[in-house]
Amino acid sequence: MNVRPRILLTHTPDMRRNYYGARALAGLQAVGEVVLHEGPEPLSTPALTAAGQGCQVIVADRATPCEAALFAGLPGLVAVCRVAVDIRNIDVEAASTHGVLVTQASRSWVPAVSELAIGLMIDAARGISRADAAYKTGRMPEAGTGRQLAGSAAGIIGYGPLGQRVAELALAFGMTVLVNDPYVTVEHDRIEQVELDDLLKRSDFVLPLAVATEETENLIGAAQLRLMRTDGLLINLSRGNLIDEAALAAALDDKRIAGAALDVGRAPDQMPSPHLARRPDVVATPHMAGLTQPAIEGQALETVAQVAEIVQGRTPPGAVNANRASRPLRESGHLRS
Repeated sequence: MNVRPRILLTHTPDMRRNYYGARALAGLQAVGEVVLHEGPEPLSTPALTAAGQGCQVIVADRATPCEAALFAGLPGLVAVCRVAVDIRNIDVEAASTHGVLVTQASRSWVPAVSELAIGLMIDAARGISRADAAYKTGRMPEAGTGRQLAGSAAGIIGYGPLGQRVAELALAFGMTVLVNDPYVTVEHDRIEQVELDDLLKRSDFVLPLAVATEETENLIGAAQLRLMRTDGLLINLSRGNLIDEAALAAALDDKRIAGAALDVGRAPDQMPSPHLARRPDVVATPHMAGLTQPAIEGQALETVAQVAEIVQGRTPPGAVNANRASRPLRESGHLRS
């Protein structure tokens, strides 16, 4: 007798269009019985607990909190699969306490995000979107002198996969590349590894590309902004948590730095905060750096493969707490025939 697990996909219809896609959904439906969230807003933990009754696997989006109460309220839940690297919306310790496996996807978005990093650098340096906005409102834009990437210095904070890709693109544009990362040794003859204060003082463009953790919360605050050049530009495509937004607003008000470009922030769904995004000295995009079909489909299809492995009783790639997951699917007693 064939058995099919019950799988809850938490994405709203809009989020499914942007972050999951028809191909991945069809793949998930081939693995099990998929329950879709059809409401316009993300599920709260109580609503998620109610929707997840009878489900063995939850495939979670970035806006849905998976808090401790979820795992206590769903004794048949075996796994939560996050369609991203960032799993801060999941209480992994609580999941582990209840024996629930947590998985994350890999970084299929690195090419997409790194390309937008270059795009935001060029826009912030040349005033592209400002000029376009002026034309569209019937005004003649000011044709001011911009800055070219060639010959400028890019200061990259965090030399993980994204930082490495941005560094290579910056080198291809003829930039000097400075890197700060206390946890790696940069072995590249064209990249200089420096202390953070030195990077801030020397860079035309400062790109905080570190992972959002307690350690990197407000990594760029008032003290760091004071070290930046007055013509320096801050480019953030990582997480809003890395920036002290009050300090950034003050630095812009006082013209201690020339401007910023933000794809992320502390607004809902990790969007740029409106009070910063509306400023003429800020270029803002709506957390869209990873929104390309290859990037999104890559992560979504990873979760399909992960669920397929879980159904077979195997630990999938991307498992973050496999040593504490003690609810094997085939022993849960909740598989549906």
